[in-house]
Amino acid sequence: MRIAVVSDIHGNLAALEAVVADFTRRGVDAVVNLGDALSGPLLPLETARYLMATNWTHLAGNHERQVLAAPAANDDPSDVHARGRLGEPERRWIAALPHTRPLDAAVLLCHGTPRRDNECLLETMEPGRPRLASAAEIEERLGQLDAAVVLCGHTHIPRIARSERGALLVNPGSVGQPAWDDELPFYHAVENGAPDARYAIVERRAGAWSAELIALPYDHRAMADLATRNGRPDWESILCRGYVSRGNTP
Repeated sequence: MRIAVVSDIHGNLAALEAVVADFTRRGVDAVVNLGDALSGPLLPLETARYLMATNWTHLAGNHERQVLAAPAANDDPSDVHARGRLGEPERRWIAALPHTRPLDAAVLLCHGTPRRDNECLLETMEPGRPRLASAAEIEERLGQLDAAVVLCGHTHIPRIARSERGALLVNPGSVGQPAWDDELPFYHAVENGAPDARYAIVERRAGAWSAELIALPYDHRAMADLATRNGRPDWESILCRGYVSRGNTP
C-alpha cells in the first residue's frame, strides 16, 4: 500500500502538476489531499477544477473555510483572490469536504489536528519561528486517537515523527507555498529555504509503516510572475527562494 500525500497547494497548479508527474512515475495506490488547496494569488479556479476531476481523497483546510465565509475587512488577501474566482460548482465542492476523516482503519487524515483545522500538530508557533512540538504537546493534540498513521498539513513544514504510542505522524510540507508569515497572535515566519514543491509517500509493507519526504523543482518563476501580476509581489521571494520577503522578516 503506497499513498501519495499532498497538502497546502494554495492554487499553485504548476507545482501540483510536477508532484503528480513524480508520484505517477513512482507508482502509488492512492492519493490524499489534506487541504488548503486554493487560497493564494495564483490559479484557484484551475486548481479546483483539476482536483475535482481526480478520484483522490480530499480534505478542506482552514483556508477553504475562510474562502467560503462572508467577506470581512480583515480577510486574508489570498482568500479574497480565491473567493473572487471560484464559481458555484467549486464552492459546493469545497463546502462538502471535511477537515478530518479516516482513510481506512489504520490511517487518519487531518488538515491541522484531529480536533481543529487551524491547529498545528507537529510544531508549536512562537514569536519569530515555530519549534518542534514536544512529545507531550503532540499527545495532547492527538487525544485518544489510536490510528497507526496520522497525516497532517497546515504548517507547510515537512516532517516525520512518532507519537508516544508509536503512531507514524507525517506532514508532507506544502506543494505550492514554501514560506509564509503571519502577525497573529504574534509575528512568526515559516520558511523552508527552497522553492521546491513538496509531498510525501507513505507506505505499508509487511505490516510496518514508513514514509518518505520528497522535494521537486518546477517552473516557480512563472508562478512568481503570475502572483506579481495579481498584485502580490511579496510572493516572489516566497516562490523563488522559500523565504518571506526580507522586509517582513523580524
